[in-house]
Amino acid sequence: MFLRAVLAFLALPGIVAFAIPLAWVLAASDAQVVWPLGLVPLGIGCIGLLWCVRDFYVQGKGTLAPWSPPAHLVVVGLYRYTRNPMYVAVLLILVGWAASFGVAGLYVYAAVVAVAFHLRVVLGEEPWLAHRHGEQWHEYARRVPRWIW
Repeated sequence: MFLRAVLAFLALPGIVAFAIPLAWVLAASDAQVVWPLGLVPLGIGCIGLLWCVRDFYVQGKGTLAPWSPPAHLVVVGLYRYTRNPMYVAVLLILVGWAASFGVAGLYVYAAVVAVAFHLRVVLGEEPWLAHRHGEQWHEYARRVPRWIW
């Protein structure tokens, strides 16, 4: 299962949060940090993402990949504050890339990814979780907000 977790991390947030933004930054004519404070959300997002991946693996007994999801509903760690901390972490990483390197297109990319995440959560993940975990999911959803607010 560890190998599946690593591969899922590399395939999903690895591409969305790291490979695409890095390629975008490197494609910019003068790739340099223009606002060092932008590294703060990038760093916080990385920590949050790794924390969530760990919780999926340890508490949930699964991975972040849809083809190998956690066997148990994960409600610990950052999942006590938002039902989707992994998505929030990825968005922090994207905003951190955009702010740090001053690449305007990365803000647009982050906005598009945010909309895609929201649609995926509302139309796909939440109905699936409700079906799979029943009342445990419904109680959790009543108690914890979808996003941070």
